[in-house]
Amino acid sequence: MTAVPPGDGSPARHDLRATARAVLDRAVDTYRDHPAVAAWLDGQRARLAGPLRIAVAGKVKAGKSTLLNALVGEQIAPSDAGECTKVVTWYRGAPYSRVTLHPRDGGPPVGLPVDRRDGALVIDLQGTRAADVDHLEVDWPTPSLRVATLIDTPGMASTSAEVGERTVRFLNPDDERPSEADAVVYLMRHLHAADAEFLSAFRDRGVARAASVNAVAVISRADEIGGGRLDAMASARAVARRYRSDPVLRGLAQNAVAVAGLIAETGRTLRAAEFTALVELSRVPREDLDAMLLTADRFLAPGPGRPLGGEERARLLRRFGVFGLRLATTLLRQGTGSPEELAAELVRRSGLHELQAVLDTQFVGRRDVLQARSALLAVHRVLADVPPADGGRLAAEVERVFADAHEFAELRLLSGLRSGLVTLPPPMAEEGARLLGEQGARVPARLGLGPAPDAATVRAAALDALDRWQEHAENPMLTRAAADACRVVVRTCEGLLADRRA
Repeated sequence: MTAVPPGDGSPARHDLRATARAVLDRAVDTYRDHPAVAAWLDGQRARLAGPLRIAVAGKVKAGKSTLLNALVGEQIAPSDAGECTKVVTWYRGAPYSRVTLHPRDGGPPVGLPVDRRDGALVIDLQGTRAADVDHLEVDWPTPSLRVATLIDTPGMASTSAEVGERTVRFLNPDDERPSEADAVVYLMRHLHAADAEFLSAFRDRGVARAASVNAVAVISRADEIGGGRLDAMASARAVARRYRSDPVLRGLAQNAVAVAGLIAETGRTLRAAEFTALVELSRVPREDLDAMLLTADRFLAPGPGRPLGGEERARLLRRFGVFGLRLATTLLRQGTGSPEELAAELVRRSGLHELQAVLDTQFVGRRDVLQARSALLAVHRVLADVPPADGGRLAAEVERVFADAHEFAELRLLSGLRSGLVTLPPPMAEEGARLLGEQGARVPARLGLGPAPDAATVRAAALDALDRWQEHAENPMLTRAAADACRVVVRTCEGLLADRRA
């Protein structure tokens, strides 16, 4: 994920983040006689000023921690079945390394040792039961966490119902408070009813309902779809394409991407000793190596003339998996000549770049809107729980922002188009979704242009789109709902035309 600086090419409109901040300021002042409420709202101000919060969720063994490590580029999320994997853990960018335990009973935070073993962070709860931990915070000095805080959640459908419920409570609070996450990356092996049920529950409620725009689905462990064959990722990408057009998933997630998380993680953290061992493995006669790599058991089986030691083969299998070993040794045979080249090729073939691009365009590029929505939802919840003494003026202001801010209108319409609640003729629906930011919130992506168009090209494309959608809005053959949708797109085109480069 990459940072999106101010003036990155998003449509020129009012500053929605500043508007949300002003509402929060007024809310804190309104509830100054309710210290607990005011303190919670002040925390929401800090949240608005901080990085985007992206949760990683999914069933047990979906590969959440592995994918998080791949995104960060370091092994800081434990992927074993220990106590730490049963706790919600926040990974935040910081100038120093620190691990902090926050007790469930509200007691003071407890610092934990920062312990790295064999390149991986090991988190020891120091005897505290996972059930007694509210959450962990891992501060880590890495550029990958400056743009977004990543939140690893316990696997759902765990053998312990309480473990899975922690994730549900975190992302979908029972009292309808806004989720602590602004967006979610949901990992699944296949689209099951339980996956659809969770994604449906994560959608925003009430005034800011935006359905699929704050969720991305990831087909995790994608290399297993093709049985670990070298062309497994091609099969997995075909499945992802089918999911992107599936009417159920389209209404629940913004996109679907296939990622082989293990080779993505290993590619980003490849060690020199592993490269040396792989080179030795690749020198085994091809027929013999193919036979060894038919299954994990065969690769680990002892026997005369086996390459490497048994423990070393076991370490390689944990790091690469059978698919990764097949791929890495094939690449070495084909001429990959250095650890850097091998690491880059593993990451490229893993699908990680595609996921990073989706997160950049769909989440980071829409950061201000997602965070402003979270802030306004927080105020909306407080107003419902503790009616203010100002006669409802603050509530009216929140409703006005939700109703008038065009960014929210875009999200609602984009969600409606994806879910089928709003229908337009297919060519119009496709272009309308793109203009609304389906393929990225920045101006060139909305207009279907290259990454760095000149101002004249942007202006011409924006004028053309504006003229076309004004005609659509006046088309008497369209239903009223379709015409209203066209008028939202017209306003979007006006914003694109008002961009400083147009």
